[in-house]
Amino acid sequence: MVCDRSGGQPWIMKWQRSAIALSLLLCLGTVAAGAPPAAATTGGPVVSALERAAYPLDTVEPRGNARGLRPLDRMIGDARVVGLGEATHSSHDFFAMKDRVFRHLVETKGFRTFALEGSWSTGLRLNDYVLYGKGDVRRIMRVEFQADYLWWNNTDFLALLEWMRAHNQRHPRDPVQFMGNDLGWAGPELYDKVIEYVAGAHPDLRDRFAELYRGLRPTVPLAEYMNQYMTKPLAERRNMAARAGEALELLRKRSPGADRAAYDWAVQHATVVDQVARFFAFDFFDDEAQLAEAMRYRDQVMADNTAWWQEHTGTKVLLSAHNAHVGYESNDPAKYPRMQGAFLRDRLGDAYLSVGFTFDRGSFNATGPDGKVQRFTVGAAGPGTNEHTLDRVRYRDYVVDLRTTPEAARSWLVRARPTRSIGTAYPDPEYDIALARNHDVLIHLHDIEAARLRDR
Repeated sequence: MVCDRSGGQPWIMKWQRSAIALSLLLCLGTVAAGAPPAAATTGGPVVSALERAAYPLDTVEPRGNARGLRPLDRMIGDARVVGLGEATHSSHDFFAMKDRVFRHLVETKGFRTFALEGSWSTGLRLNDYVLYGKGDVRRIMRVEFQADYLWWNNTDFLALLEWMRAHNQRHPRDPVQFMGNDLGWAGPELYDKVIEYVAGAHPDLRDRFAELYRGLRPTVPLAEYMNQYMTKPLAERRNMAARAGEALELLRKRSPGADRAAYDWAVQHATVVDQVARFFAFDFFDDEAQLAEAMRYRDQVMADNTAWWQEHTGTKVLLSAHNAHVGYESNDPAKYPRMQGAFLRDRLGDAYLSVGFTFDRGSFNATGPDGKVQRFTVGAAGPGTNEHTLDRVRYRDYVVDLRTTPEAARSWLVRARPTRSIGTAYPDPEYDIALARNHDVLIHLHDIEAARLRDR
C-alpha cells in the first residue's frame, strides 16, 4: 500500500481495503529532490550565520566521541521528553544517531526511556527483554515489526536493544526502559493484563470484561489480524470500539484500592485497547473528513501515551518518530490536522524539545509504486530547497539550535520551502516546510545510506 496525496481521489487505495490499517500508521512524508525551486537559493549571509551557530558532528555511530554531543546537551537543557525525528523511515544514519544520542543522554543527562513510534504492546514486550532478558529479541522484533512497522526491524535498533539489555545487566538498580507509544495494534498480552488485573481486584467484572473484549483479542499474527479487522463492516468495527470503551469506563469507575500503581497501569492498558478500537472505527474509506480526524487522533494518542509514561515512570524520554510527528506544524493540515509534537508542547511546555533531521543526498528503503520494499537513492538537493542551503555550511554533519541562530539565518529558517520528508512510500509529492517553526534543534547530515532490514 502506498499513500496518494495527488489530490482529487482519497489517498487510500480502496482496492487494498484489507491492508489499510497499518499503511495509515506510518504513511507520512514527501521528497523535494528534483522539484522546481519555490524560491531563489539564499546567498552567503544565511550560510555564514548558520556556520556561526552550527556545531560539527564527528560521526553518527554510537561509539563516537562523547565530546561531539556536548553542544546538544546544552540545547536540550531541562527537557524531560526529546523528540528525535528522521527524514526517512529507513536510513541507517538516522537510526544510528538515535542510538548514539540515547546512550549519551543516559550517561550525561539521566534519560532512562527510549520511546518508539510503535505499538504500546510491542513496547511492553521489548521492555521485558531489556529489563529482564525475557524472550528472544530477534524473534520479538520479527513478530512485532510487521507490515508498515517492518522498518523498525533493522540492525540498528537491534544493536540499541542489545545495548539496553547489557546496560541493565550492569546497572540493575538504575535500568533503562523501552516503550511504544502508537496505536497500530493491541497484542493479546495486553488484554490478558487487563483481565488478570480485573480478576484479582474486581472479580465481579471479569465475565463482563470477557464479553466486552470478545472478538477483540488477537488470535493470529499482527498483519493478519489487522487485515481481518479492516474487512469487517464499519458498523461492526464501531460496535467493537463501543465495547472497548465501555470496558475502560467500567474500570475507571472502580476504586484504585491499596495498589494505586497496579490500578493506573491496568487503566492505561485498557486505554490502549480502547485507542486501537476507536482508531479503526473511523470511516477511512468513504469520508475524507473522518480520515483526517483519524490522523489527528493518532498523533494525540501518541503524545498522550508518551506523556503518561513519562509522568508515571518519572523517567526522561527520548522519543523516536518521523520528523513530521515530532514537529510542531502539520505539512498538510487538510489530511494531518495536528501533530504529536504540538500535542506534547501543549502538555509539557518547554519540557518537550523537538529535534529534526535533514540530509543532502543518499539512500533509504521505502515501498515503491509496485508495492515492493526497495532501496532508493537521491542525489544532491536542488536549488530552492532547505537542504541545498544547509549543505553549503562548511561542516559535513552538524547540529544547530534553531532558537538562537543569528537573525540572517533565523529569518531564512522561519520561511517554508521544499524539504525532503520521506515516509513509507516513494516517490511522494512535495511539501514546503519551515524548519524553525517545526523544530527547536536541527541535525543536518551530508549523506545517508539505507538501513539494513532484517528477516525480510
